[in-house]
Amino acid sequence: MKTFRIIGRNIRDAFKGVFRNFSLSFASISCITITLIVVAVSIILSQNVDNFTLLVEKDVTIVAFLDNELKEEDVDKIKDKLKVIDNIEKYEYKSKTEITKDMMESSEVFDSIMKNWDNEENPIQNTFQVKVKNINKIDKTAKEIKKIKGVTLVKYGEGMVNQLISTFDFIHKICIGAVVALILVTAFLISNTIKITINSRKTEIGIMRLIGASNLNIRIPFIIEGLLLGLLGSIIPILLTVYGYTKLYRHFGGHLFSDFIKLISPVPFVYYTSAILLVIGILVGMIGSWRAVRKYLKI
Repeated sequence: MKTFRIIGRNIRDAFKGVFRNFSLSFASISCITITLIVVAVSIILSQNVDNFTLLVEKDVTIVAFLDNELKEEDVDKIKDKLKVIDNIEKYEYKSKTEITKDMMESSEVFDSIMKNWDNEENPIQNTFQVKVKNINKIDKTAKEIKKIKGVTLVKYGEGMVNQLISTFDFIHKICIGAVVALILVTAFLISNTIKITINSRKTEIGIMRLIGASNLNIRIPFIIEGLLLGLLGSIIPILLTVYGYTKLYRHFGGHLFSDFIKLISPVPFVYYTSAILLVIGILVGMIGSWRAVRKYLKI
């Protein structure tokens, strides 16, 4: 029972501290709120960029064009050679007849042009469509395929794919850096804000010392106060994340600019993000308070 009374008293003192110094508390809460909004945007952007990258990696296909003079046994030999290339996840052989049929079904223009072609007139080449395990090694894999006898040309959208992957990777790193920097800056600002609060309550702390309060008993209300500041500061960012991202997703129909760039579905993504924001807010508030008590009061 004594433990519960002590915990209850510390929580009560923390609430009193927040509302007794409301202007300073409001400054801390505002600081946390603004930071967490930017952190939320960075997390949403970073995770969607990761999703875009994953979709690009899944969609990228190396197309190996074959000499149309090859016989069936020659095609089998190419299959055997593809099997021993480490970075190849799977491959599919497509004859020029299948490719022609697919193209005719996809477009009326192609259909009108190709429907009168016989097998001899058809200029389209047989192909192997190859998926890779590691897209970062796709260039090396494409060169290995090109060396196989009977392969006349290899294409996978070289420049565009490499540029997309490097751009997405750069954006992802920027977002992570921004999140880390913002958290550190916010912890520092809160620490300084709470330092001012603590300085204004030196008399109260002196009385606590005189009546025999331990260092721990003096620290705990301030740390709980930091927790409350972080909790209050995370409310608006969480609401904006849940409702804002859901509305954005619905407005764009789950895609950004084109069907190729798909956004992450709001559920459960917004709840995971909200939990991260809540944890960051609470930890930043508590760490900021702890630093202020430890470093500036030296109790």
